[in-house]
Amino acid sequence: MSLPPKLSDFPDWIYVLRDAYDFYLRMSAGGSGKIRTHQRSVRERINRVIKADAEMRFAPPEGKPVTGHLNRALANGRVERHGPFIRSLEAIQHTFTWQYGYEKVPRGLERKFAYAELVGPNGPVITNEVILGLVLFAPGCTYPAHANRGISESYICLSGAVSENDQGVYGPGSLIFNPPDTVHRITVADFHPALLLYAWEGTPEDLAEQKMVFTRKSG
Repeated sequence: MSLPPKLSDFPDWIYVLRDAYDFYLRMSAGGSGKIRTHQRSVRERINRVIKADAEMRFAPPEGKPVTGHLNRALANGRVERHGPFIRSLEAIQHTFTWQYGYEKVPRGLERKFAYAELVGPNGPVITNEVILGLVLFAPGCTYPAHANRGISESYICLSGAVSENDQGVYGPGSLIFNPPDTVHRITVADFHPALLLYAWEGTPEDLAEQKMVFTRKSG
């Protein structure tokens, strides 16, 4: 019986994890102790995944309507300082399983967004340490208000520009931090797609049992 494949069997995936580690090492925390703590925790968790030589498990690749914008999003990100990370993503993009994660997606949103988990309980890099993934938004998307129970979350903008809760504009290389249970809504610039790297850190139970639901409007 053959052993399951390991991270060390896929150098391109190791580069992606190392580049993500480097993001969380070199990116400024803007003087925020909470963001600095989150960055350190994400780095430590990524490091443990690499050292453990995590199991790899690939689901069948799958696209969504929004992935028609992926090549443009990657091309826009390639000219930024994190161009090497974009090229690492390009080397493995044929393996991505894009999904919605919600039982019911609001009308119209199914053409405007999708995410691909890269590291986490659902793989392809199997771990309960951390979840890393990509979320892709079409131009002009409004991603409804939602919260992550028990999860500290950050987004790193790889290309395009987004706003969260109408409280600032985040372009390539910027970080958005959401403490656990924080309700947040994302809007996307009108003429370019936005590609974000996200990181979730929390207990193994919270990472494994996270339910993706949108916040209902009162009244």
